[in-house]
Amino acid sequence: MTAESPLPEPDRVPGVPHPRESTRVLGQDAAISDFLGAAQSGRMHHAWLLTGPRGTGKATLAWTMAKWLLAGGAPDRIEIDPAQPVIRRILALSEPRLMLLRRPVDEKSGRLRAEITVDEVRRLQSFLHMSAAEGGHRVAIIDAADEMNTAAANALLKQLEEPPRDTTLILVAHQPGRLLPTIRSRCRELRLHPLPAEAMSQILDDLAVEGDAAGLSALAGGSVGEAVRLAAQDGLAVYAAIVALFADYPRMDRRAAASLADLAAGRPGADGDPFDLVVTLLDRFLTRAARSGLMGAPLPEAAMGEAEVLGRISPDQRAAQLWASAQAELSARARAGRAVNLDPSALVMDMLIGLANQPAV
Repeated sequence: MTAESPLPEPDRVPGVPHPRESTRVLGQDAAISDFLGAAQSGRMHHAWLLTGPRGTGKATLAWTMAKWLLAGGAPDRIEIDPAQPVIRRILALSEPRLMLLRRPVDEKSGRLRAEITVDEVRRLQSFLHMSAAEGGHRVAIIDAADEMNTAAANALLKQLEEPPRDTTLILVAHQPGRLLPTIRSRCRELRLHPLPAEAMSQILDDLAVEGDAAGLSALAGGSVGEAVRLAAQDGLAVYAAIVALFADYPRMDRRAAASLADLAAGRPGADGDPFDLVVTLLDRFLTRAARSGLMGAPLPEAAMGEAEVLGRISPDQRAAQLWASAQAELSARARAGRAVNLDPSALVMDMLIGLANQPAV
């Protein structure tokens, strides 16, 4: 891998170490077992497709697999001694047997391009066809493969159809349905699942993320990346304000609603967009309300008193259906409002008034 890869890195979550710097993978034992099992049986596939929700460790596992392959890892454990020279080269982006394929930076604008282009895959083709004498075993990480445009995907398919010897391709995909079926069929899939609360708490502690780990885990849906984003934007406090708004439902404190709407109108920053944060957390609240009517209030609570509020506003299946419909309508309204550049404050206030005026349970 060359060290010329420019920042920003599309596969980096702001405020936390890059996945290549991680020394362990938590909460994905089944995927790790499948990978090591293939190695132990002598059936190591030439291409692996890592799928699952964002923030569940796909990139971390991809880099860990690459380290294992290039360092000659033990068959019964995936962790590698970080003091090995090859690991130091990987961390420095200077390991010649490893290539990372990702969205490039536009030289004119200095911004990340929206897609992985065919030119990037052509660079991969040159890398993969190094002779064994020149490079030995090679590994390429494509993150994220579902960001390839059509020309890039077709070019990659040719490499998957006729893979070079001593080569492993590791594809990360957040939306594998966007990949060509012929690409998916030529890869062995490792499906990663939302992280359990215990693993989430351990990872957030390792990353020194401040905030209630249980609450962040509940709101983030098992995604570390989402939990970090929520922590950086004080998402737990915003969610607590949303829960408080519904404490006297169907009555709603208009002043508190206006404060939440004003928050949504804040200027986007390095940590994220306040409008997206408010809409996302409103969506989570309505989803948890719908779930409460079907399965009881979710635990752990993501805010003080949440279980009591959800139990009161969504006590049965009929209420669950009302809140599920409200969630779908809110999401559609947010997308439509964004598309025509409506004022974020007015849009959020309109959503809250609509929720207050829906039929009471």
